Amino acid sequence: MTKEQLKMEVAIEAFNYVESVIERDTIIGVGTGSTANFFIKELAKISGKIEGTVASSEETARRLRSIGIPVFGLNTVGVVGVYVDGADEANDHLHLIKGGGAALTREKIIAAASEEFVCIADESKLVPILGKFPLPVEVIPMSRSFVGRQIVKLGGDPVYREGCITDNGNHIIDIFNLEITQPAAMEAELNQITGVVTNGLFAKRRADQLFIGTTSGVKIIKS
Repeated sequence: MTKEQLKMEVAIEAFNYVESVIERDTIIGVGTGSTANFFIKELAKISGKIEGTVASSEETARRLRSIGIPVFGLNTVGVVGVYVDGADEANDHLHLIKGGGAALTREKIIAAASEEFVCIADESKLVPILGKFPLPVEVIPMSRSFVGRQIVKLGGDPVYREGCITDNGNHIIDIFNLEITQPAAMEAELNQITGVVTNGLFAKRRADQLFIGTTSGVKIIKS
């Protein structure tokens, strides 16, 4: 089974779960990335059965509208019933690294505002220790060099993501060569650096359920 097939399988499983728990007035949060895109395709089946969605990126909003699903701003809906999104890395404790698609800030906001956060990924994303995937950090543009120097002091190798401007108008620094044994502590420490908007560690607000697509079926890890 290819990686794309695994992503499709886990997206379908997550859709079936979401369909079983939502009500007609439910707002669904929808993430960004290749696995989330498969979930979006499944959502088309119930476009008339939900109130609408909140999107974590302009690209996701465009995809949702193209299949007739309403997209609302988070400020107009309040609570999001369930949020479904992928991850670049995940561990058994449901801590995640996200932000490979540069949507980490909006993803983190929606996750925080959601009653339930369901993460979907293929088995290659499940790791014992986070950090092999470079950790994204969204920064105010004028602070980029300063933030990079502070990251070096923490033991990471910061690399500016050339040509990447987030939907919020900011820059991304990717941190290489971090072995993140204490995700919550690292998340908090990075966020204390002046100029950092947020980082791609989802430890304070981790996933509630992690759906992992494997060659032997979908594995579900719950908090």
